Amino acid sequence: MTAPNRNTLWARAIIDEFVAAGVGAVVVSPGSRSTPLTMAAARHEELHLFSQLDERSAAYFALGRARRTGRVTPLICTSGTAAANYHPAVMEADNAGVPLLALTADRPPELRDSGANQTADQEKLYGDAVRFYKDLPEPAAADRALRSLRTTVARAVATAEGTESGPVHLNVPFAKPLEPTPVAGDVPADLDPVAATGRDGPHVDVTPGSPEPDETALRELAAAFTADRGLIVAGPADPPGLDPEAVTAFSHATGYPVLADPLSGLRFGGHTRVAPVIGAYDAYLSAAVAGAEADWVDPEVVVRLGASPTSKRLRKYLAATDASQYVVDPAGRWREAEFTATDLVVAEPSRLCARLSRLVPGDGGDPAWRDQWETADRLARERHRDAAAEEDAFHEGDVLRVVAETVPDPATLFISNSMPVRDLDRFVPPSTTSVTALGNRGVSGIDGIVSSALGAGSATTDDLTLVVGDLALYHDTNGLLAIDRCDVDATVVIINNDGGGIFHALPVESFDPPFTAAFKTPHGIAFEPVADLHGLEYARIDARPAARSGAGDGTDEASAEAADPAAALAEAYERARDSDGSHLIEVRTDAEASHRTRERLAAAVERAVHGDDGPA
Repeated sequence: MTAPNRNTLWARAIIDEFVAAGVGAVVVSPGSRSTPLTMAAARHEELHLFSQLDERSAAYFALGRARRTGRVTPLICTSGTAAANYHPAVMEADNAGVPLLALTADRPPELRDSGANQTADQEKLYGDAVRFYKDLPEPAAADRALRSLRTTVARAVATAEGTESGPVHLNVPFAKPLEPTPVAGDVPADLDPVAATGRDGPHVDVTPGSPEPDETALRELAAAFTADRGLIVAGPADPPGLDPEAVTAFSHATGYPVLADPLSGLRFGGHTRVAPVIGAYDAYLSAAVAGAEADWVDPEVVVRLGASPTSKRLRKYLAATDASQYVVDPAGRWREAEFTATDLVVAEPSRLCARLSRLVPGDGGDPAWRDQWETADRLARERHRDAAAEEDAFHEGDVLRVVAETVPDPATLFISNSMPVRDLDRFVPPSTTSVTALGNRGVSGIDGIVSSALGAGSATTDDLTLVVGDLALYHDTNGLLAIDRCDVDATVVIINNDGGGIFHALPVESFDPPFTAAFKTPHGIAFEPVADLHGLEYARIDARPAARSGAGDGTDEASAEAADPAAALAEAYERARDSDGSHLIEVRTDAEASHRTRERLAAAVERAVHGDDGPA
């Protein structure tokens, strides 16, 4: 390899090792100190370069791509506060086990702690949130230094995508010149070719693996799963996700229903034709149900896959049962915050399910046990369907229902935190549609949602739909720049209830003041100008009760359709689905009215499933 100076040589070696490790894209943000890295990435023919102006959006964009692919998309930024803006996405990647690689340029060591401009302490900037950290040495045109660099990069990519996948951080100091300016004598002509240009493939080829029980332990587990009444609880899944075929095989062998979180990868797909996938549990389970003097029967054993379920009611129900609970995690992480689980199984969940399905000596379990769950799910769906047919019953959960019923096949569906993901969990049943449902449930923030969704969309040819709350869209409006800059088409459905609607579900609702001003925080933002700013086609449906009764403000044509907001939303979504370009569909709702409807529906479902008086 020839290079005009050592910085260029160093940066090319880093980028070459990315590509050799299977990296296909990087996300860069403009900056001076990162010039060697950006130029090396931009000039590599096998690398797709996404340019993001805002480092926080860039990091979430890369995180979204990794959620969709299971592969890392490295980030490149300049020194100073740029690197700090990666931190929220690093936290999410850490807690959710998503591959992320932050490549932060830095000033040379002699300028640290000197008051030099745009210089900050970037060493171990993300603390314990990263799986691997390295403050790289200053660039050197020396064989051993280059071999060390290539080894470090190979290790970093492998660690990010390994058994305990997550974020890694490489801090890269550069002294000037930062551009590929020739520096006489800077790069010797007699460098070892392997050090200078790399091997055929990665400098270090890492063979991945994950722990799993030995044959004796596996048979002991299989024996435990011969209990007549068991559940498979699948929470949000880390990349690359749970294998539906493996989990279905385990379900058939044991006879255990699968309570599938909408972000588990098991709520949607063809396997739902043959597997007992349960989706409405959040509507009829609670701690009060467990052990109640009623016809409801509790499980004896629970197998927990993925992260902690979105549904609080499910978590509390499981905690109140006397069941043995097996938490399965490939890295041995503890992800059960009620602390009632009895066993931790360190194994890759899909592979474990496949192996156990061949060893469980049972005969498919008790049909009456499965019937209890399938009947409860059917009753819940019927009550939700009956409510949806009522003229004045439209609520925010219906937005998720309409989108799920109308979404293309296949599709990527990204769901915001706060109420949208909870409504998806409760009101959208399993279906055979090939939908990849994603969300940021690691630390469950509402920042970076737009960028994460567009990052996921950039990694696939599937149609992309984002369902987002108004505050989450406000937090990450600049993420919409990726639609044009990164060539991503999306349909964005915003539920605008003018503030933090989820707080109506908390006891603080009864304390006003300060509830409205300090918690719900109405903002009065108009989102049509946001669509104009970013070149999105715009539609608005006013689904507030006053608009549905004909007493709306009459400020837009969509209000005329509000008497049937579900039909209006379906029509607007179908137009967006069937046309080119990106779209923003705003559904204006009343947060308090929607929450009261959720409460009435929950009571109706509990009466239907557990009797007129509900659980004892």
